[in-house]
Amino acid sequence: MAASRMSQWGNDLYTGKRSYAIVGHRRRWYYVSAALLTLSVLLLVVRGLNPSIDFSGGAEFTLSGVSDTSQQPAVDAITAIAPDSVPRVAVIGTSTLQVQTGTLDDAQVRQAADALAAAYSIPVADVSSSFVGPNWGSDVTGKALRGLIVFLVLVTLVMTVYFRAWRMAVAALVALLHDLVITVGLYAGVGWEVSPATVIGFLTILGYSIYDTVVVFDKVRENTAKTLEQKRYTHAEMANLAVNQTLVRSINTSVVALLPVSGILFIGAFLLGAGTLRDIALALFIGMIVGTFSSIFIATPVAVTLREREPAIKAHTEMVLAARQAATGSTGMPLEPVRVGASVPGVHLGTAAQPKRRKPNRPAGRKP
Repeated sequence: MAASRMSQWGNDLYTGKRSYAIVGHRRRWYYVSAALLTLSVLLLVVRGLNPSIDFSGGAEFTLSGVSDTSQQPAVDAITAIAPDSVPRVAVIGTSTLQVQTGTLDDAQVRQAADALAAAYSIPVADVSSSFVGPNWGSDVTGKALRGLIVFLVLVTLVMTVYFRAWRMAVAALVALLHDLVITVGLYAGVGWEVSPATVIGFLTILGYSIYDTVVVFDKVRENTAKTLEQKRYTHAEMANLAVNQTLVRSINTSVVALLPVSGILFIGAFLLGAGTLRDIALALFIGMIVGTFSSIFIATPVAVTLREREPAIKAHTEMVLAARQAATGSTGMPLEPVRVGASVPGVHLGTAAQPKRRKPNRPAGRKP
């Protein structure tokens, strides 16, 4: 029953029988987006990012087979050897601890391993150590930034060439930066470490967001290709139909993508203690939700706002609204909303899916 209603709702959105004024209420979404961006920037300024040892450098100890996973013994053992180094202790699974410290010399590393083994009553052989230099972390950071810049440049070029409109490329970049800032800000608010896996998650959600935006923009281009050849609907109204037509697809894609990510985040990280997966899972979880929001409520409204600055689109919109005001006394949506298959001179809005009709059965031996 629920599936039937969902299917009917999607069909009504596609044909225009049901419509939400997403583009028409774009100021409302701009305010929501501005609030989220402000919150994210404040979290970045106040709390800041928490770089892992891979970026800041230092020593890392892994304790296997511990019976007591309380963190205070590890903190006491490390601060007794290196008072200036405040360790980070994480529980992995049910019997493993991960202890990260600042930079230690070889003697301090050996002393720390012995102290940790004594604190948790395990053999020294069960304490493994590794060292990461700060130069490696800065190299990873530089490569991540270069990758981000190259990605944004390529997205701008491809979007401009494919849609033959730089305004859509600008709108897509606005949506991407919107997703990146909010995702990074909320991640900083949670306080988890930023590891190389986190950076991979950030770059992955940019690809997911641009894919969703391209699908919506492709429908916008199809619906608005001949806007100026008709006098019934404005450019914004025909773009709004495109957003409604792709709304169900965006929601379904996001739900399907979030299910495995949610499993990794909530079941793997919280219940099973798979701490090595929670960084990328949290980045993907936040980014996919924000990316879906931006592809629906930010990207197309921004593209429409930019296009309405064009003299031809602006004049056409004023002409349509003036004619509607004279005919109905209102400049709001017409009595008949934009619909698939509508008879609009010069504009093709597609056709709605119709059920196949079965041929009537005829008695045997009788010719039609």
